[in-house]
Amino acid sequence: MNHEFKAFDAVNPGGNPGLLIVCDHASNALPAGYGSLGLPAAEFERHIAYDIGADGVVRALAAHLDCPAVLSRFSRLLIDPNRGEDDPTLIMKLSDGAIIPGNKDADQAETQRRLDLCHRPYHTAIDTAIRRSESLTGRGPDIVSIHSFTPQLQGRAARPWHVGVLYDWDFDTAAAFLSSFRKEQDMCVGDNEPYTGKLTGDCMWRHATQRRLPHALLEIRNDLIATPESQSLWAARLAPHIRGVFGDRD
Repeated sequence: MNHEFKAFDAVNPGGNPGLLIVCDHASNALPAGYGSLGLPAAEFERHIAYDIGADGVVRALAAHLDCPAVLSRFSRLLIDPNRGEDDPTLIMKLSDGAIIPGNKDADQAETQRRLDLCHRPYHTAIDTAIRRSESLTGRGPDIVSIHSFTPQLQGRAARPWHVGVLYDWDFDTAAAFLSSFRKEQDMCVGDNEPYTGKLTGDCMWRHATQRRLPHALLEIRNDLIATPESQSLWAARLAPHIRGVFGDRD
């Protein structure tokens, strides 16, 4: 988990500037010096550490759509890039039943260290991609954020959705995705499910909502994208929907 740490990957940075894909929870890696945060290795294979399958889907989507993508390369257990810097859940001490010993004593100084090491470089990379789009197209890119979710959480009812569309103010883009997905009769689609997209300070709020850029956060059920083959299949399935919603922009 500690080898060759970097805060983000910028994939296909010279691709179509009209579209940007981001992946907040792509990795379960930790920087050197953090060990395993006191957790058993098995915990890093769970959704509490990263969004299972999302990395492969995003890389394949960037290839299908010939667009840039920015992916985090650190575990959400260390610090969550999909939270604002002042969010109380930025560094979790308990996640889905797992106590995180290495976060128990994370004070303000340690929080700043993790922000500087991981959180801020990731968001700077997204800002860089957006500025490139602005310089080349005269406006920022359309943005798609890719996440994955568990079929069940904390003993609650099973989650039936194959994919969920999360949104806040951008109802038009969300409605377009919902309509597009629902044309596939075998796809169960969540409308702001399994979570709501209304989270002040999160990644889409920071980069898309504040700039009023068209965007959507797509959640894929992680049992559907658990293998490289299924990740490729879902990327190929999602790409025409993304292209159809946003159209071809250069």
